[in-house]
Amino acid sequence: MNTMQIKNMAIFAALVGLMAVTRDHHFGSSLHLPDASLAVFLLAGFYLPRWVFPFLLVEAGVADYLAINYGGVSGWCFSPAYWFLIPTYFSLWFAGRFYAQRHQFTARSLTEFAGISLAATTVAFLISNISFYLFAEYFAEMTALQYAQQLTQYFSPYLQGAFLYLIPAAVLHIVAVQATRGVAQKI
Repeated sequence: MNTMQIKNMAIFAALVGLMAVTRDHHFGSSLHLPDASLAVFLLAGFYLPRWVFPFLLVEAGVADYLAINYGGVSGWCFSPAYWFLIPTYFSLWFAGRFYAQRHQFTARSLTEFAGISLAATTVAFLISNISFYLFAEYFAEMTALQYAQQLTQYFSPYLQGAFLYLIPAAVLHIVAVQATRGVAQKI
């Protein structure tokens, strides 16, 4: 097994593990970290091969099933809109793939990563929440404007949850690249 395969396996294991341990608490609490799924899909798009995307979708679905059926988590969000998590997560995955093609080890590229991550997380928020409004069948008495007004309170925690993981991942990436360069220069 070469160094790149070992690196990819380690990243894969870390992302799968991170989603597994955080999936049951969407925004987190004083006892639980927020759900890392948004960051996991974006980072997997950046680092890992295409086959990982369907694997992560299955992992998310199984984790939700277990949380709802055995973990005491409410199934309120499970509705026909649940299927729209596929394009929600694909938007993040695609953003990671897009950024991987543009990535350079520069401060400007880091700024671009932040912008792409913000845009992708915003798109994910819109896809998941608009589909929930349209297909969950809970909002017949609520206008789209009323729903949007109530929804705004969740946007900031949604972004914070994603960036809670994306910022340390970016820092870890920088440290790993610098450490690898340092080792290569000593050889």
